[in-house]
Amino acid sequence: MPPPSMSVRFWGVRGSVPCPGPNTLRYGGQTSCVEVRCGDQILIFDAGSGIHQLGSALQKERKAQDVDIFFSHCHIDHVIGLPFFSPLFESGHRLRMFCGHMKPHGGLKGALTKLMSFPLFPVGFEMAKANLEFVDFEAGETLTPRPGITIRTTPLIHPGGATGYRVEYQGHSVVYLTDLELDGKANPGVFALAKDASVLIVDATYTDDELPSHAGWGHSSWQQTVRLAKDAKAKTLCLFHHDPDHDDAFMDRVAAASAAALPGTVVAKDGLIIRL
Repeated sequence: MPPPSMSVRFWGVRGSVPCPGPNTLRYGGQTSCVEVRCGDQILIFDAGSGIHQLGSALQKERKAQDVDIFFSHCHIDHVIGLPFFSPLFESGHRLRMFCGHMKPHGGLKGALTKLMSFPLFPVGFEMAKANLEFVDFEAGETLTPRPGITIRTTPLIHPGGATGYRVEYQGHSVVYLTDLELDGKANPGVFALAKDASVLIVDATYTDDELPSHAGWGHSSWQQTVRLAKDAKAKTLCLFHHDPDHDDAFMDRVAAASAAALPGTVVAKDGLIIRL
């Protein structure tokens, strides 16, 4: 059989801080990292702690990789895995890194250089052997990083800013909307990205009951994401960016309640693969 035109694999589904342990075994404890394959082309969304295992998997393919990494934003939980992404330090690989909100603040390379510098990390980008490129754009632009791939973007409501992405390839669409506050106000950009999505991955850090004590934190509840998916007529909703304090038992309750509210809803887990 021919390979699927698109696939999505979750390497990290948590927000804020890695939380591996006995109470998070089934849903996982790594922070945000999602791999999207369009044919044999590799796109990565965010470089949280989950990107370490992704890098190891890519190395096992034993070939030079041409990889594009798209950052929702540069908060620590979304970049913390980058220094441990093994293809960065192997010759032959080509890595392009994209960000949609850092232009006014010194650019993406400047932000990541701070991460990979003394006293936070022992080596910097000067030790990288991969061919590196840093691409700063403005959220709202449309990107065409590879032949046949269109990526639409929009700014998200989050402290310091963030970017949402919609990947379109061969009639399918995967939407990545994390670290956004769905505060009930009309957001045409978010809705346009979510409209009729094949797979809609959305920040669902909290429950509605938890929202009042987290107003302004830049995250949403699973109930809000269900309402967005229904309004946008998305085909498959994936709840994402789980609170590190929500253990497997808590996530089981979210899974049952969200599936009852919108049949077919998926709670993202480390290692989950969705094929289109």
